[in-house]
Amino acid sequence: MNPLLEPLRSRYASWLGLPAEDTSDTSDENPDEVRAMPIILRIERAEPPGRTALLEAAAAAALAVCLDERVEPGGEWAEPVHAWLDNRIRKVARRARGAHWQAVLDLPGITIEVDGAEARALVPGLVKEAPKEVSRLQISGSELPADTPGPAPADVPLLMLNPDVPMTVGKASAQVGHATMILAALLPDDELAAWAAKDYRVAVRTPSPARWKELCPVEDPEAGWRDNRVVAVRDAGFTEVDPGTITVLAQQPGTSA
Repeated sequence: MNPLLEPLRSRYASWLGLPAEDTSDTSDENPDEVRAMPIILRIERAEPPGRTALLEAAAAAALAVCLDERVEPGGEWAEPVHAWLDNRIRKVARRARGAHWQAVLDLPGITIEVDGAEARALVPGLVKEAPKEVSRLQISGSELPADTPGPAPADVPLLMLNPDVPMTVGKASAQVGHATMILAALLPDDELAAWAAKDYRVAVRTPSPARWKELCPVEDPEAGWRDNRVVAVRDAGFTEVDPGTITVLAQQPGTSA
């Protein structure tokens, strides 16, 4: 298992077991020390991307930054990524187009493209020190219509959006980014290497309510992983959803469940 993601791995089951109100308790935080990973979504006015493809790009980009060789000890990204992982795993998705998109390409991060949709995850940092190229971008205001992507490929992780919880494309982008990180934290080295060889690609779909209920492992996270190879993202509820909401399930391929 990847040692970088140990803080996330060790917190996973206990986080799912917290009372809902405790997930949004930030009383122990110094506001000046809050860190976040910006995820920049390219949404051009004339030719907007497909919603599913953009979410899949965002999910892969977030994990690619975390596991990049520059995050290894002594690497140029090591300190900011480790500092972020040791605290709350916040992500903030913003939209960009035209010259504003070109500007963020000069900031440290990784861009992933899926079916013409592009998302760039940036190296996390202090929110109060966000560069102007990021802080000037809008967090809300653009939404993409639902699409019908068809059957999910069987050879990549499946990220399932909660069918009963509507989310904007920005909110969903952050949540699928959380999902890839949690999943990666639990994978053995050989499976993580095989996923890396596919650039951490995923399939994002919305299951039926019955399928969601069947797979959601909140009552027994260890059994969910052992039996179905499913992990869950539980949100603190600062935006859009109630505290403690399960927003995404991630399932590693190779299970018959």
